[in-house]
Amino acid sequence: MGSRADILILGLSAGVMGSLVGGLMLGLGLGLVTQSVHAGWLLVLPAAPVSGLIGLWLAKRLVRRLEADGRI
Repeated sequence: MGSRADILILGLSAGVMGSLVGGLMLGLGLGLVTQSVHAGWLLVLPAAPVSGLIGLWLAKRLVRRLEADGRI
């Protein structure tokens, strides 16, 4: 099992990266939608799932690294 530091770093990095990517997609998409460019919805709608997927990818990467170190 990973240490507290591993879990803390995973949570912080997933939160920061997810917020940055999801917020950027949401901001750009809503900017386009307010200017009547309906293609902006293609950025707005998947913003939350994409930011969640980043956390999943980071968690899988942590598990692979811990398995390679022999800590799991």
